Amino acid sequence: MVDTHAVRATRPRHPAPSALLELLKPITWFAPMWAFMCGVVSSGVPISENWVTLLLGVLLAGPLVCGTSQAVNDWFDRHVDAINEPNRPIPSGRVPGRWGLGLGIAWTVFSLGVAMLLGVWVAVAAAVGLLLAWAYSAPPFRLKQNGWLGCLTVGACYEGLPWFTGAAAMSGQLPSTPILILAGLYSLGAFGIMALNDFKAVEGDRQLGLKSLPVLLGVRGAALLACAVMTVPQLVVVGLLFSWSAPVHAAVVAALVAVQATLMVRLLEDPRRYAAWYNATGTTLYVLGMLASAFALSAG
Repeated sequence: MVDTHAVRATRPRHPAPSALLELLKPITWFAPMWAFMCGVVSSGVPISENWVTLLLGVLLAGPLVCGTSQAVNDWFDRHVDAINEPNRPIPSGRVPGRWGLGLGIAWTVFSLGVAMLLGVWVAVAAAVGLLLAWAYSAPPFRLKQNGWLGCLTVGACYEGLPWFTGAAAMSGQLPSTPILILAGLYSLGAFGIMALNDFKAVEGDRQLGLKSLPVLLGVRGAALLACAVMTVPQLVVVGLLFSWSAPVHAAVVAALVAVQATLMVRLLEDPRRYAAWYNATGTTLYVLGMLASAFALSAG
């Protein structure tokens, strides 16, 4: 018989810094930090004029707001992770007690404090992002349980809001209409990227009653939708850049979309097998197009 008292005694009362860092999932910080930098570039404000704002903004987009979302998600998924991923920091006991929830709350407050240092529009964007982070994982909303709402939420938080934040932080004002349009289009396109992340756990989602897009539409149907939603906004961006007298940047984005289309052909052959591969290849081209679009606005 297992001595449960002995097992509990071997668990730490306080988490190690490495366990807390793992809970914040640094690997996920890249996407919002990249989008933030796209916002910085699109603002047209020289980086050399405000290094402090730049550094605080990158910290806000990645380790703080995105890190908060990861801690909150792991806390509210701890019972599921105990079955599917028992080595995660919370179910393994490396982050014991209510430390996971406490970190999510503390990081939320810290994030808002840093955002306020960067201006009212940055504070508004951070507040929206943090509200969506909690609504995505926490009851009663649990937006992640619905594939449509979950993908839209994550796409906005990973692309649109950080882009908006970067532009607002550098300019000190509400970003221009072209910036808002591009941020919105790339958020919509990211919906497709997020849908691909659900392909790795179709059976588990069905068993748990999660309505991910592969569960709702079938694997091939979800893959077709993801490809369409990634492609169409980028084609709209190409048209807008031409209309905004940025033909070179438009051509660059168009070329990147063309390469993505060839990769999508392989993805559709076996979506479950190639989803991770596409996220490592096609998504890279997607974010390079974001940066090219940002440079188009800065040049204008």
